[in-house]
Amino acid sequence: MAPPLSLPCSGERCRGVRKVLAAVAFGFVAAAAASMYDDVEMVWGADHSFFYMDGDVDTVALCLDETHGSGFRSRDAYLYARFDIDIMLVANNSAGTVTSLYLMPEDVPWEYHDEVDLEFLGNVTGEPYTLHTNIFANGVGGREQQFRLWFDPTADFHTYSIVWNPKHIMILVDGVPLREYRNEAARGVAFPTWQKMKVQGSLWNADDWATQGGRVKTDWSAAPFYAHYRGLRVAPCAPPPGVAWCGDEPPESPWFEQQAAGDAAALRRAREEHMLYDYCADANRFKHTGLPVECTPASN
Repeated sequence: MAPPLSLPCSGERCRGVRKVLAAVAFGFVAAAAASMYDDVEMVWGADHSFFYMDGDVDTVALCLDETHGSGFRSRDAYLYARFDIDIMLVANNSAGTVTSLYLMPEDVPWEYHDEVDLEFLGNVTGEPYTLHTNIFANGVGGREQQFRLWFDPTADFHTYSIVWNPKHIMILVDGVPLREYRNEAARGVAFPTWQKMKVQGSLWNADDWATQGGRVKTDWSAAPFYAHYRGLRVAPCAPPPGVAWCGDEPPESPWFEQQAAGDAAALRRAREEHMLYDYCADANRFKHTGLPVECTPASN
């Protein structure tokens, strides 16, 4: 079931009746049944969002028009977990729009904050979506990698996942691993280890940069735009037997190898087939400073 996409996106006209349904969470360990409506809160643009039932799954629709978009966040914050959510992106001419899924802490100064970003860059009709990813650690980002999605993400829901444990951060799409950022603190590479983060989603206008460097602007005659999120599942990282929590287990522990989300061959194959940009391969960008440490081979 889909919401009435012809609804105007402004004020009361964009607000639907909010309903509740429990959705079973899953991940590293069994998680309690959850309700999207109960477990997330709108943080901006509440008049441009509404909850509805997609079959038997609790779903929130975010809306964007020429006035503003909308965004939500989980009520709880987590340190080491797996986050899964199903998203259906803006259809048709979505140029200039950005649908996002990201992890971010609260009450942490910007210059020290950690963040894991998935941003889906809109496109002109008929062009495929680009998934733009970035990772901030101790306030430093600039770790962009981009991928071309291999399916139409506007025709149905697909599952987008972030796995975060002391070993690495993994980004997966429909279970396919696309990106791994390893904890290489021993080499002086910053890695998120202490900031509890909330899972957040938003739909906003970024036509100043998102589509061909801002050369293609948002077509407001096609508005309102809708992105749909359903079935948020959060599963805390499960520590090995005898260990209180995952943070007490060293990153190099074989336990995390056993808990790996997708094998190395699948990751390599997906990157070969779908990667558009990798900051680690951008020699021109770092010609005066040299590649970041995490982009260079570790010495034996």
